[in-house]
Amino acid sequence: MRNTIFLATLCLASQAATAQTIYKCTEGGKVSYHDQPCGKSAVVLKVQAAPPAPEVLERLARERAMLQEIEDARAQHQEQEEREGTRAERLRRAAAAGQRRCDKLRLQRKWLEEDSARAGRDGGDGSERARTKARRQAEMLAVECPA
Repeated sequence: MRNTIFLATLCLASQAATAQTIYKCTEGGKVSYHDQPCGKSAVVLKVQAAPPAPEVLERLARERAMLQEIEDARAQHQEQEEREGTRAERLRRAAAAGQRRCDKLRLQRKWLEEDSARAGRDGGDGSERARTKARRQAEMLAVECPA
């Protein structure tokens, strides 16, 4: 009888997390406990879970707070990565725009040098003016696009 009570107590303790249905069966003068009905003599015992101990509740609260901190840090990290991604994209676009500007200035310098060479061949008085324009364009290119 003591073994049966001990076994029943052990079963009840192992199922403390949820409400459990236990069947008490009496067969041939022996009492046994099962998780399924064992015949017409089965008596249903409803076992309610005991409320958690205060230290368990405190631990759960600490774990929830820690989980919330981790989630907040993850969200903050994700926002920072998105901001940095946006910043990096702006920097890439600015670099591309600067490269286009330098390419345009190089092309203009090339054209002005060609115009200057053509004016020198023609022998007109516009050759000095064309050389001055070409020189100024080269200076602007050197200032805006060093290297």
